[in-house]
Amino acid sequence: MGSGTWRRIVAWLRSGLGYNSGMKSRLVIDLSRLPEDGERFEGELPAEIFDLPPEDAQATGPLIYDLFVQRFGSELLLSGNLEVPFEFTCVRSLHPFIQTIRLDPAAISIEILREGEMDVTEALREEVLINFPHDPRCEEGDVEQECEIDSRYLAVDKLEEPEVETAPRDEASTGWNALDALKDLKDQL
Repeated sequence: MGSGTWRRIVAWLRSGLGYNSGMKSRLVIDLSRLPEDGERFEGELPAEIFDLPPEDAQATGPLIYDLFVQRFGSELLLSGNLEVPFEFTCVRSLHPFIQTIRLDPAAISIEILREGEMDVTEALREEVLINFPHDPRCEEGDVEQECEIDSRYLAVDKLEEPEVETAPRDEASTGWNALDALKDLKDQL
């Protein structure tokens, strides 16, 4: 098992035993206290940071991060790993399934616009969102499922009558008729 899996197991056990870790709602880096050679940050951010519309994929657990943060001039580099489980809808079967977005390694560069505290939560959120699967399929979920199209959805494309005549083309006025007439006139000259 990976280290992320162990962290989730420990978090789950703690939550069941009434343990409240005091999860932060934002990840804020104090640039004035950041050592020159960098610092490690690890923890969890709540699923609510994603704030996606109800019809989109939804985070089903916290964003777990383990990052080394270092400053390079006017740039802040966050490197390490991120993971968060999401509930997606399969594009094939239309069934919901859970897939954990894992970014290992993750590397995020953020421009420092001013000194003091810097909230990097939005940068973490964006990094996860741009790594969503393009066409989520339940066979790629955390728990592999059979991913088949429901036959009810195939009936829409089937024609009951095998022979359907195509409607005749309207030969009346089209933009091409005028051009064809000019071509015929040119050929006669």
